[in-house]
Formats: sequence, structure tokens, C-alpha cells
Amino acid sequence: MPIAMHDDRSGAVAVIFLSTRSGDDEAGYAEAAAAMDALAADQPGYLGADNARGSDGLGITVSYWADEAAAIAWREHSDHAAIRDRGRAVWYADYRVDVARVTRSYAWARQGSST
Repeated sequence: MPIAMHDDRSGAVAVIFLSTRSGDDEAGYAEAAAAMDALAADQPGYLGADNARGSDGLGITVSYWADEAAAIAWREHSDHAAIRDRGRAVWYADYRVDVARVTRSYAWARQGSST
């Protein structure tokens, strides 16, 4: 999977979501993930996200927010909270969330790369 090339994220709040999927209800998970991606993108202060998942079910999503208030507003959004509850009940074996401030940000891509 190519790395998404975004503007400089220095100063952003990064919400790092590391999870292990349970393997249950793949279709429901895919639908909910697409809905959450779209909903997050409409939130004030949303700067983008990157994610990856291995065949073993281990995945990471890092979402970027303009500030702590925007990240907290996303955490507390009622639709996001409902999906989080569903995730705990069905889709995840475990997860961890870490929140950090991005102190430095840069990217590189090979010339002619499609990223």
C-alpha cells in the first residue's frame, strides 16, 4: 500500500489506533469503516488519516486533527461512539489508542510514483 502524501502535519494531534480484528462480521465492519471514514472527513479540524492492516488482523489507523479539541470532538461524536461500542462487541479482539502531538513531519516519494 503506498503511503498517502499529505501536507506538513507538524503541530497536528495524531490519534493512533492499534487494533486486532476478531474476524467476525467482515461485511458489517467494512460498511462501518467506510461510514466512519466519511464522517471523520466531514468533522471540523480533520486533517486526514493513514491506515494499514496485516493478514493476521493487526491494524493501525492514524488520524490527524488540527488540535486536541477537534480530536476530542471526534471521540465524543455520537455516531462514532455507537460504532466504537459495536467494535468492542463484535469486530475487535483488542485495541489501543495513543494520542500524540506531531513535532516534525515530512514525506518522500520516488519520482513518477503515483502517491
